[in-house]
Amino acid sequence: METVSENRCFEGVQGVYTHKSDVCACDMTFGLFMPPQAKVQTVPVVWYLSGLTCTHENAMTKAGAQRWAAEQGVAVVFPDTSPRGEDVADDDAYDLGKGAGFYVDATQDPWAPHFQMLSYVADELPALLFKEFALAEDAQAITGHSMGGHGALTLAMARPDQYVSASAFAPIANPTGSDWGRKQLSAYLGDDESTWAKHDSTLMMREHGHPNHILVDQGADDQFLDLLKPEALSEAMAAKRQQGTFRMQAGYDHSYFFVASFMEDHIAFHADALYGV
Repeated sequence: METVSENRCFEGVQGVYTHKSDVCACDMTFGLFMPPQAKVQTVPVVWYLSGLTCTHENAMTKAGAQRWAAEQGVAVVFPDTSPRGEDVADDDAYDLGKGAGFYVDATQDPWAPHFQMLSYVADELPALLFKEFALAEDAQAITGHSMGGHGALTLAMARPDQYVSASAFAPIANPTGSDWGRKQLSAYLGDDESTWAKHDSTLMMREHGHPNHILVDQGADDQFLDLLKPEALSEAMAAKRQQGTFRMQAGYDHSYFFVASFMEDHIAFHADALYGV
């Protein structure tokens, strides 16, 4: 692991680091905010998964998480959204390939050699961070925006013992029924739609949900509502009687202005769960 930069931030440290990923077979970059409390103790960690076209940097600089993370005493990790490099497959479209990993482990060519983002985010990167930083392995939470909200919810429901709490900002809520999903899942996983179900938060919610509270915020004026399909997830949560909060926020769109507006709520939500472990 190499340090790209470290900056003092709200009495903590916002760092950017690179490392060689074995599962993605390329160099990967991530951001990590360590709160001031980490100087004297291990701290819980919140994983923030970003959306389409983003890198580690977008949320790190736009979401405003550091202020609230420092106040609550939690670390925040900002992984990249896909593998990178000259040898990594890509597509001319913005919603497939680099910047659009969808947090799945690809099984189809040309994506399979590098696009192993589920294993990277949930296994390889945590193992590295718990070794190198003062993070509490038994106190992890996960959140994300758009494609990252899809990743956060699906990972949390697939691994309830790993993620104490889960939240999402405007998640791609029903990708098997949306153009933001069917295209990518078929490319990465093949045409057998039975393999897609474990990457669809609406279907996973109907099947088993999450044992703890889930928080979802969705902008009512989001320009991508037809692609995100929040109503499908909301209906599934109600049918499952999932302990959770689903909020339609009047006047808000899909931008980081929306994310930043409710970041305090999400960090506090996760801190309450993490410190209650």
